[in-house]
Formats: sequence, structure tokens, C-alpha cells
Amino acid sequence: MAFLTAHLLAFIFGLLGNIVSFLVFLAPVPTFHKIYKKKSSEGYQSIPYVIALFSAALLLYYAFLKTNAYMIVSINGIGCVIEVIYLALYVIHAPTKAKAFTVRMILLCNVGALGLIVLFSLFLVKGTKRIMVIGWACAIINLAVFAAPLGIMRQVIRTKSVEFMPFTLSLFLTLCATMWFFYGFFVKDFYIAVPNVMGFLFGITQMILYYVYKDGEKKDVELDVKQHEGKNDLEMSMKQQQHEPTAEHHYRGAS
Repeated sequence: MAFLTAHLLAFIFGLLGNIVSFLVFLAPVPTFHKIYKKKSSEGYQSIPYVIALFSAALLLYYAFLKTNAYMIVSINGIGCVIEVIYLALYVIHAPTKAKAFTVRMILLCNVGALGLIVLFSLFLVKGTKRIMVIGWACAIINLAVFAAPLGIMRQVIRTKSVEFMPFTLSLFLTLCATMWFFYGFFVKDFYIAVPNVMGFLFGITQMILYYVYKDGEKKDVELDVKQHEGKNDLEMSMKQQQHEPTAEHHYRGAS
């Protein structure tokens, strides 16, 4: 196993990280297909996608500063394009209030905050400190990306339904965090490695919640069916009573 050098292992985990990250970016496709077909955002939140776009753009800038970080450049370039498409679909089909909120968040995070970070690093930070500053910024934003579904997790606990927390996304987030942790570890880039430890823990928590509450929706459907059947039985009984011949009916019919 001597041929498995740190450089080769970094390449392997970076490649796997690209593949899994691409699948993570594609995981919400069924959600946005549903939004597109129904022409409604259906209660889905835009915050995770706003933060994901911000994170991908910041990591792209970090990779350019670091140089030779091709694994980071490739996936985050693709990620930026995909997240822009998602947000465009969301803004088109969201209610007015959600639409306005999403546009404000995009301007605040992906124009204002990102622009300030870039300007600050270019004009006020020099040399290797620039990479350190942007690296720490990437680490913090990566943690925010992994923590973004906390709102959805609260919703799952409150409603006892996993409708808005697909298991596939949670699974791929966990795998993604694992691959990028090892990539960062082998290239000695702890701005990449450290946040993915938390990403792994958040992903595991989401999958546990999914298995705890995955039958909640089915139970609600079964309850609705039973209530509907009970209502139909009651209506049928009332109709039978209305049409059941009484003594008076017999009397009149005989006359």
C-alpha cells in the first residue's frame, strides 16, 4: 500500500468529493421539478440555496487564490450555475412575500457580503494572510451551509413529517462531508477539513430524524382515510334513516 501517497489519496478523495458534491447539487432536482410543475414553492425554504450559492462562490474565490486547487474550482463552478438555476425557479414560482425575501437575501449575501469579502481581501490583506482570511471565511460559511437545514429539522420535529427533508439529500451531504474531510486532511488544508466534521454530524442527525419521523406522513394519511370513511359511513346512515319507511309511510301508502 506504499503507492498510496498523500498526494494520490488527496486526488482520489477530491475526485470522489466532486462526484458526490455534484449529486448533492442535483439532489433537490425532484423538489424543483415539483415546484415547476405546480407553479408554487409549496412551503419550501430558499435559505439553504442562497447560502449554498454564497458558499460555492466563496470557495471558488478561495481556490483561485490558493492556485492548483482544481478539485475545488471544478465542483464549485458547477455548483454556482446549478444554485443560480434553483434560485431563479424559486423566485419565479414563490409567493410575493417569499419572493421578496429571497431576492433580499441574494442581494445581501451573494452581492453585498461576498463583494465586501473580496474587496477587503484584495485591498486590505496581503500575501499569504489573504488565503488565511478567505480560508477562515470559507470554513465559517461551510458550517452555515451544513447548519442551514436546522430550520427544516425543527419543522420535521414540530410537524412529525419528513415531507420537506428528503433522505437522499441528507445521505449525500454526509458522504460529501466525509470525502472533503479526507481531501482536506491529505492536502493539509484544514479550512476544508474541519468544517466537514460538523457536516458529517449534521448529516447523521438528519438521517436519524428521517427514520424517526418517516412514518408520520403515512399515519396522517391513514388517519385521514379512516376519518373520511367514518364520515361516509355517517352520511350513508343518515340517508338510510331519511329513506327508511315509517309507520306513517305505510299508512299513507295503504290508503
